[in-house]
Amino acid sequence: MKFLIIGLGSMGKRRVRNLLALDEKEIAGFDISNERTLEAKQKYEIETFTDFQKAIDTFKPDVLIISTPPNLHMKYAYYAYENNMHCFIEASVVDSDKILALHKKVKESKLIIVPSCTMAYFPAPIKLKELINSKIIGEPLNFNYHSGQYLPDWHPWEKIEDFYVSNPNTGGCREIVPFELTWINELFGDSTALACVKRKLTNMNADIDDIYHSILEYENNMILNLTVEVISRPEAVREFRLLGTKGEIVYSSDSEILKYINIDMKEWEEISFKKGTIEAQYINPEEPYINEMKDFIDAIIKKDISMFPNDLEKDYKILNTLYLLEDLAGENNELSR
Repeated sequence: MKFLIIGLGSMGKRRVRNLLALDEKEIAGFDISNERTLEAKQKYEIETFTDFQKAIDTFKPDVLIISTPPNLHMKYAYYAYENNMHCFIEASVVDSDKILALHKKVKESKLIIVPSCTMAYFPAPIKLKELINSKIIGEPLNFNYHSGQYLPDWHPWEKIEDFYVSNPNTGGCREIVPFELTWINELFGDSTALACVKRKLTNMNADIDDIYHSILEYENNMILNLTVEVISRPEAVREFRLLGTKGEIVYSSDSEILKYINIDMKEWEEISFKKGTIEAQYINPEEPYINEMKDFIDAIIKKDISMFPNDLEKDYKILNTLYLLEDLAGENNELSR
């Protein structure tokens, strides 16, 4: 297969590395930036283009990997569909109606077009799912989850005003809410928005809310208290505590330790996770992204979209949950729905 990476920023370069790690040989990249295309060409020894149509005509890809800012995702995803190409899309935050319409089209085709769900491939969510399914703490009752990283630290090599995360429609904090709900909903099912408070608490140079406090309810009556922020510094934070009818499960990325206890245990059981391979200037390890890309490729090879754990309909539902949370927070405009 021939893979064209669209967008050669931090995520696009990561996807190039993913494919190389999976021993894929036919990879090319497209970006409108000469600087980014030159960097990717020199660093990964791939063919690069600054003209999209030239990339298509010259390289003739079978698969598009869309790693652009979110407002461009559907432009290239629809191109993939209309030109009979498989397609992988990074996490979205806008264009929910277009996402649903594309889902309906893809259902009637043999194409594999899927949205990212990288957090489902991280060790802590994988272990959490295993423990929930084993009923080790009984039935889930309440889930407190906090995710945060100081926004200027996302891309320390560029000003945030030059990065899509400073745009109100595609703001960093707003984008991470559905990013996190994707893996949480995979564990607990569909959610209902109950309450939300969002604010700008810092003086960073971006016209966005930098914290979302949200409360959601799941079909089994479990309550989720979700805090997403782009304030935490100098270290990123990811931690949770799940209370069940017979015990609890706790995790913190500070220690990379997940622990659990129930009414039949005398002390906590601890599980340590390895940090993984972390590329220079990146926060998260490479392995979850590689495993996600492997499942996408396997789904293409076996012509079975169900082999990938996320789909466009799920994305649509989660984005609508985000919009409902924002309505509850008092948002009166429609943003970019």
